Amino acid sequence: MRLELSNIIHTPGAVLPFAFDLDLSELDFYGEHRLPEPIHIEGSVYNRAEMLVFQATATTNLHLHCDSCGKAFQRVATVEVEHLLVTELENEDDADDMELIVLDGTTLDVDELMHDEVILAMDTKNLCREDCKGRCPRCGKDLNDGPCDCKPELDPRFAVLAKLLEQDE
Repeated sequence: MRLELSNIIHTPGAVLPFAFDLDLSELDFYGEHRLPEPIHIEGSVYNRAEMLVFQATATTNLHLHCDSCGKAFQRVATVEVEHLLVTELENEDDADDMELIVLDGTTLDVDELMHDEVILAMDTKNLCREDCKGRCPRCGKDLNDGPCDCKPELDPRFAVLAKLLEQDE
């Protein structure tokens, strides 16, 4: 979606609201398609004292696999975005210091901007719940369902002590 901002660029107090759905279902995150549902994006561009402010909220349902136990689960994700929009930069270093977006003439490609924002907001580690116990490294049992029958592995540094205990018995 491209927003034409010529009507509000020179009109202090003007507002241009927008809402649309963005399809990122083809994105591949390490073999997973985490965004099979459309991302709903709502927002506005405001002219505040001759400065354009872009504000948007992206909401979607993520389809994930737990990095600890491997179970599939879903989570609602919300990404809040705010940027200042400028038509040109006097100093190229300003773009690095602030959240500035340089317009292409008087238009803004919201699809591209929100595509990047949603990807950058994705978590690198996903857990089905905060206290997920994962799986047993030996038998593979889901430890969230209860303990497994594996005997605790002895730390090799204590092998000599274990032999001494065996001799005493």
